Amino acid sequence: MDIVVRAILGFAFVFLLTRIVGRRELSSLEPFDLIMLVMLGDLVQQGVTQSDMSFTGLMLAGGTLAVMTVLVSYLSFRFKRLRPLLDGEPIVIVQDGKTLDKNLTRERLTVDEVLTEARLQQIASLDDVQWAVLETTGAISFIKK
Repeated sequence: MDIVVRAILGFAFVFLLTRIVGRRELSSLEPFDLIMLVMLGDLVQQGVTQSDMSFTGLMLAGGTLAVMTVLVSYLSFRFKRLRPLLDGEPIVIVQDGKTLDKNLTRERLTVDEVLTEARLQQIASLDDVQWAVLETTGAISFIKK
């Protein structure tokens, strides 16, 4: 039972950590970020299993994390009021061709990053953009004027 409680706490920690890190950073992983995620996974595993290398420990920890993932997904689906907390909300970062600096700062995005994303979607200037929305996945959606 100890492993299950530790797995739940580990899941909560990783969930909170990903919410704090921010959606934009998670959508554009650099090699260093990928290595850090692997290291985090190893550290969490050690904390969850306390060096329990048994198959039972593996099944308990893995099963608990799977159940927690399904539970969070179900809660997000079933209870609309929990969605912003569990999934986040899309954030408008450009309106009528002008960047919303408060929202960019909140999401730790630079204007250059927004311009890069616009160019990748064949948009030459933010003046051509009615809305740009940072989606919950970390992608930026552009709606032209």
